[in-house]
Amino acid sequence: MRTEGAYGSDAHDLRHHGDAEVRDDGSALTDLAVNVRADTPPAWLREHVAASLDGLAAYPDGRAARAAVAARHGVPVERVLLTAGAAEAFVLLARALKVRQPVVVHPQFTEPEAALRDAGHTVDRVLLRESDGFRLDPAAVPEDADLVVIGNPTNPTSVLHPAASIAALARPGRTLVVDEAFMDAVPGEREALAGRTDIPGLVVLRSLTKTWGLAGLRIGYVLAAPDTVLELSRAQPLWPVSTPALAAAEVCVSPRALAEAAHAARRGASDRAHLVAGLREFEPDGLRVVEPAEGPFVLIRLPRAAAVRRQLRGLGFAVRRGDTFPGLGDDWLRLAVRDRATVNGFLQALDRAMVVAGR
Repeated sequence: MRTEGAYGSDAHDLRHHGDAEVRDDGSALTDLAVNVRADTPPAWLREHVAASLDGLAAYPDGRAARAAVAARHGVPVERVLLTAGAAEAFVLLARALKVRQPVVVHPQFTEPEAALRDAGHTVDRVLLRESDGFRLDPAAVPEDADLVVIGNPTNPTSVLHPAASIAALARPGRTLVVDEAFMDAVPGEREALAGRTDIPGLVVLRSLTKTWGLAGLRIGYVLAAPDTVLELSRAQPLWPVSTPALAAAEVCVSPRALAEAAHAARRGASDRAHLVAGLREFEPDGLRVVEPAEGPFVLIRLPRAAAVRRQLRGLGFAVRRGDTFPGLGDDWLRLAVRDRATVNGFLQALDRAMVVAGR
C-alpha cells in the first residue's frame, strides 16, 4: 500500500466508464462491461415510473421519497439527501465541502477523484496493493487527510472491506465518504455503514441505478449528519431529482423491493461463484482472479489483456478495461456477473480469445 501525492500519475483516464464499451459499435455485444443488473428494471418498476408521468406538469416533490429512504435506513429524514445518481453526490461533496487534504483510496470508481480535481482540489491517492488482496490498512491513510473516499464493496476489485476497518478511518474534523453503490448486491448487506449515526463525519452514498437498472433515470442518495446534508443541498440546483426518479426512489426502498433485491443478491452471489470457478480453469495460462469477490463484478489479471479484450469484442463480448483505474495497469479486466448461460458462452469465448491473442 502506498500513497501518491498531487494527483499521482495522470496516465489514467478518470472519465472512462464501462458504458463506453457498449456504445456505437459495441451496442450489439453481450455486455459484461457495465455493472447494472441484467434484465432490469422489472415490469412492476417500469409501470410505477410510467404512472408518475401523469404528474409531470407539477414541480418535483421529494418529501415522500426522502421519508421512504429515511425509514429504510432507520434515520431521521434530515439525514437524507436525494441526488441525481451517486455521481451528482461526488460533485456536491467536491464543490460544497471546504477541504484541504482530500485522499481517495484506489483502485476504485474514478468519478470521486475527477470531481475533486474539477473543483480545483489537489488529490492524494492511497493505492491498495494486489499483494495485499487490495485490502485496506487504515494506517496507510495520512493523518492530515480531512476528506477520505473509499468504495465498499469496491469497484473494480470487488473487495468488501470490514466495516470496522472503514470506521477506523474516522477522525474529528475529517469527512469519511463511503461509496456503497453496490452494497445491496451483497447478501445481507454485511459490512454496510448506511444508517450508522455514531461515526463522526460519516457520509454514505447509495445508488439505485445498479440493482434496478435505472442508470438512465439517475437516482441515488446521501446519508450524513444533518448539517452536512444541508451544506450539500445548498450546492444543488432547484428540483435536482425528477418526478419519475423520485417515484422510483420511493418504491425501490419498499419492503417488496428490498425482498426482491435480497433475492437478486443471493442469486448474483451464486452466479459470481460460477464465473469465478470457470475463470480458475485459466490459472495455468496465467490468469488470476482477485478473491474473495463480493460485488456483482470480478477483477482479473491476465497476460495480453488488451489483445484478449479486442478478441472478445470480435467474438461478441464487451468487458471493462482496467488500465483507467489508478493502481491498475493494462493487464487487468473487469467482468460483470451475468447468468450462467451467458457466463458459459463468455468462458468459451475467453478460451478462444486467449489462444488467438497469445499467437
